[in-house]
Amino acid sequence: LPRMSSCLPKLTTMVLSHRLRALFILTISLVFFASVMFYWRTGEDAEGQLYSLPTESRYEQFLLCHPQPTAGVPPPSPGDVFFVETSEETNPSYLFTCSVESAARTHPGTRVVVLMKGLANGNASLPNHWAFSLMSCFPNVEIRPLDLPELFSGTPLAKWYLQPEHQKEPYFLAVLSDACRITIMWKFGGIYLDTDFIVLKNLKNLTNSLGKQSHDVLNGAFLSFKPKHEFMELCMLDFVDNYNGWIWAHQGPELLTRVFKKWCSISNIENNMNCKGVRALSPEAVYPIHWEDWKKLFEPIGSSELHRLLKDTYAVHVWNKLSHGTKLEITSQAFLAQLYSQFCPATYAKVKKDS
Repeated sequence: LPRMSSCLPKLTTMVLSHRLRALFILTISLVFFASVMFYWRTGEDAEGQLYSLPTESRYEQFLLCHPQPTAGVPPPSPGDVFFVETSEETNPSYLFTCSVESAARTHPGTRVVVLMKGLANGNASLPNHWAFSLMSCFPNVEIRPLDLPELFSGTPLAKWYLQPEHQKEPYFLAVLSDACRITIMWKFGGIYLDTDFIVLKNLKNLTNSLGKQSHDVLNGAFLSFKPKHEFMELCMLDFVDNYNGWIWAHQGPELLTRVFKKWCSISNIENNMNCKGVRALSPEAVYPIHWEDWKKLFEPIGSSELHRLLKDTYAVHVWNKLSHGTKLEITSQAFLAQLYSQFCPATYAKVKKDS
């Protein structure tokens, strides 16, 4: 009996030890199972519209970019950031990727939606292209197919889009892009950006605004509006009522300029003009480089001059239609190279590696 009593503490200790070991193993198993379920679920989309990466590029994405931490960032105001590709292209350029990366970094708590016509509807993997791997490693970036009939449904542009003769017009892709941006702004609100912008600062405080590109001319490469805003509704009505797809910019900058002038009952647009709640930003806000001076983007610039030039700038439009064929020395002190280095470092690293 004494021997048995002396064994009881040892037996108790052994049982407790086994129980603790079993509990530890059970806990680890549950955590592993939960992790597997979490990553499996995040690869799915409830509506079957959100694309996933091919499995072979899931490791590569973490080599290409390092998203900035979002801790301590104040909650964003409502509205997504939108990029739109209206052609069938599914091989984003360096500049396209830099645009998305810079927007994702400067808006860490905001969804950045990339809509591409070349992506088919339904569940599918993204094309096996480095740009999709890079963009997708930012947790706030979503890449989705652009469903044009659905986008234009319920708007004045629905009937226009269904007329096949417009596709024979010389500037149809540009006109289609003009149609998409004003429709997105009216339907959903938020921020629209062309894919040749490099974003320097958060744009969420520029609500109900657009930028002057030059004297008395507005441009729609940047738009920021609340959903169902009357100004965007007037833009859609003007798009249809005064349609002419054979004149360059008639459905874009010229449309926005004439609607703003009617909206304000004015003949000249002043810098930072705020009229009935819609603001025309000064050129330095988003078009610091005039389109005629686009070559300056490829010329060296000192850090002090760069800082002075961008002091009041939120984003830089690169005028890709004019500049796309120009070679950029990515490791130089060229204006554009410095923008890549500072505001889309993952894309910058990829360009440097490739060159």
